[in-house]
Amino acid sequence: MTMTLDHIHHDLEFLQEKFGSESPDCAIILGSGMGGFTNRLENAKSVIYSDIPHFPPPGVAGHKGECYYGTLGKRKVLVFSGRFHFYEGHNMDIVTLPVRICGIWKIKNLVVTNAAGGIREDLVPGSLMFIQDHLNFTGGNPLRGPNLTEFGDRFADMTEAYNEKFLSHGLALAKKQGLKATQGVYLGVTGPSYETPAEIRAFKSLGADAVGMSTVPEVITARQQGMNILGLSLIVNYASGISASQKKIDHDKVITQSQSTEESFCKLLSEWVKTVDLE
Repeated sequence: MTMTLDHIHHDLEFLQEKFGSESPDCAIILGSGMGGFTNRLENAKSVIYSDIPHFPPPGVAGHKGECYYGTLGKRKVLVFSGRFHFYEGHNMDIVTLPVRICGIWKIKNLVVTNAAGGIREDLVPGSLMFIQDHLNFTGGNPLRGPNLTEFGDRFADMTEAYNEKFLSHGLALAKKQGLKATQGVYLGVTGPSYETPAEIRAFKSLGADAVGMSTVPEVITARQQGMNILGLSLIVNYASGISASQKKIDHDKVITQSQSTEESFCKLLSEWVKTVDLE
């Protein structure tokens, strides 16, 4: 199904009926195993994805499939707990639908999170990587096809895809909280198969520090809309061939690793939302 502007407006109207029309200060898309973050919201209201007119239900373990509106400190926050993946068979219109809704709602700040595999040797499972840039190996681009001029220029500038001020504040908070965090380049692939060791060696030679199956289409769409973005990867495994002790990659273990570091992740992200200087 191709999303039209009418479809997007329809979904926004549905959410505004549930949550109120006031535009949130920030929107957040939560990756695999990170749904516990929503427990930190105050005055929270929620709706399941299957009730939102053009949202499919989530098809991947670790994705709750609920949209929340609440507050963190003085900030109004919209949270998408779970995302739609290209590898599920969705077209890019569906993958990026939450971001398009944010654009219509005039939300200026977006946080995208994901579970990723560490390519750089110091990115051990359980560590955090703030995304400073990305490589698009998904084989697609969400801006392909008819352009909805309401969202911005077809030829979106990606020079600063991730906001440097947001990243610096995140690193400072992580250091203050005693968390192992760094910054690096995220490489987005289609999936759903995990990468071969040969592919990881090639990605490493191109400058990738971590690899995952999401985020990049959302960020391209958000940048077309002029949004300011923080990207945060939770490293849940070594990428293929990086560690001799890791014989294979298993999605259940990915979810377990995400959940084991969920508390520190949630603490960091909630404090970031409360204290960062938003645009």
